[in-house]
Formats: sequence, structure tokens, C-alpha cells
Amino acid sequence: MSTFRAVVIDKNEAGQSVELRSFDEADLMDGDVTVRVTHSTLNYKDGLALTGKAPVVRRFPMIPGVDLVGSVETSSHPDFKPGDAVVLNGWGLGETHLGAYAEKVRVKGDWLIPLPEGLTPHQAMAIGTAGYTAMLCLMALERHGLRPDRGPAIVTGAAGGVGSVAVALLARAGWHVVASTGRPEEADYLKGLGAAEILERGELTGSVRPLAKERWAAGVDTVGSTTLANVLSMTRYGGAVAACGLAGGMDLPSTVAPFILRGVSLLGVDSVMAPKALRMEAWDRIARELDPGKLAAMTSTVSLDEVTEAGRRIVEGKVRGRVVVEIG
Repeated sequence: MSTFRAVVIDKNEAGQSVELRSFDEADLMDGDVTVRVTHSTLNYKDGLALTGKAPVVRRFPMIPGVDLVGSVETSSHPDFKPGDAVVLNGWGLGETHLGAYAEKVRVKGDWLIPLPEGLTPHQAMAIGTAGYTAMLCLMALERHGLRPDRGPAIVTGAAGGVGSVAVALLARAGWHVVASTGRPEEADYLKGLGAAEILERGELTGSVRPLAKERWAAGVDTVGSTTLANVLSMTRYGGAVAACGLAGGMDLPSTVAPFILRGVSLLGVDSVMAPKALRMEAWDRIARELDPGKLAAMTSTVSLDEVTEAGRRIVEGKVRGRVVVEIG
């Protein structure tokens, strides 16, 4: 087909506009693989792009959507042939390269990985960048030498996408998981994913002390700002926190005290430009280690027509868990 449906973001003097419209295949960007997209997902970053709340989009017009799963339509890349089922996360998709909220994309084959064995396309996008990032966080903590016998692990923003998967993965790995959330009504949901304790978000948003009482050995932080600073001040001697998000802000009002007096480590986790070998390891593990029932319990589904409204809701903190976008 020469045209296909796509969500398109544009910008002019009056501001940003978003519409679902026909898009000409001739206007796709350069790449050696064309993929017919069947599913995408909704991440917090996608919500920022759709609402314009942060400068995620770097060129206009832009098709948002940082994740996709689909079937290869044409390929000149040696690793992929027509009919192959593939997954893509990041690499500037939906930011600098036309993204996944469309029935078709053209991308670099080096950005793709095969759909992991044992996952359906819907499950792969229920995992998406959020779940893949959660696994990268767990792997970072393990590489640092941390194990469940060292003490509890905290997850901030626990009811969100990364947080939900992180709770489930850490619990399965044997950690005593402390789930921090500003939505107390989600306590049963989080306990169903494996959380042993629920911590009210307010306990981590107050003024930051250089050092506070030691409470956990490890952490996955999706919030940043004061929350991360407080988590660091409460981390046990020799512990570490994997930081992967900024829902609460990009600043870090901390001191060096946790690092030089308790030997705490702050582990930065990036999913966008992670090398292919690390991606495949993370996806292989998550396909084996994430309970399908728990994944289903944290997942809802929207159509391409509904994704713009869903983007507004995720930025407002009204989305629980993961959202799959059905496209084709």
C-alpha cells in the first residue's frame, strides 16, 4: 500500500498538533528493512511526546512510538528476510526517526532483534521498553554483586510500567520488594505482582537528609529528583540503586554522603542505545523469567485511535502497568 494509517505530530507557531491520518510510504525515512507493524506500546516517554510536555520529539512531522513488533516486509539486511517477526526498542524511534504508531516503518536492520522465542507479539509489547528497561536494571544490580540475601529492594513509581515489571522480576528473583507508590489504591495490585511491602510515596518526597536510616540494599528508581535522593540516603552500606527514569524531575538534590560514607553506588541504566548483545540478553531473560500471568495482570490494550488520549493519561499518572497498542 502506498499510504497507511499513522499518528502524526506536527508543530507550528500555534503549538503542537496530533492527528491520526494517512501517511505516504514515500515519506518514510531511510533504512534497509521495512516492517509491517502489528503492535506497539505506551511508555511515559511516548506520553511526553504525544502531549508535548517535554521536548522528546526532535524533528517534525514525527510519528511517535518508541517500541514495535511486526513482520518484515522487505529487507536488504543480511540478518532479516520477509516474514521474520522482529522487535525494536529505542534507537531514536519516535524522537529523531519516524516511529511505531503507524502501520509501517522503515528502519536500520541493526536496530532490530528477532521476536524472542516463547513470546507472542502482544506479550512482547506488554513488556516493551518499560519491561526491557526493568530487566536491564535487575542485570545492573546483579553485575554489581547484589543478591537478595543483602536485604530488601525498593522500586519507586512501582505502579507504572517499569515499576510494575521491576516488582515482578525482583520478587521472582527472591528479593523482598518494597514498592513505593503515590497511589495507595494500587496496593493489592502491587502485592499481586510480588511486593512484600507498600511504601507511601510521601515518605520519599520530603526534605533530603545527607544520610537517613539504612532501609534497603538495592533499588530501581524511575522517578529521579528528591525521590532518588532520599532513596540513596536510605540505602544500606555497599548497596546500589539503578536509575532509569525522571518522572519526578531531572534534578538530584543529594550530597556525596551516601557515596563516600556508605559506599553506595548509583547505576545509570539506558535502554535507548544499549548494544545489541545486551538487548538480546535482557530479552532472553525476560522471556524466561517474567510470569505470563503477572504480565497479563498488569496489561491493558488500546487501539491506534485511542493512543493519544492514553498518552495524556500516562503523563497525568493515571495509567497502571503496561499498555499495548494494537495497530495491524
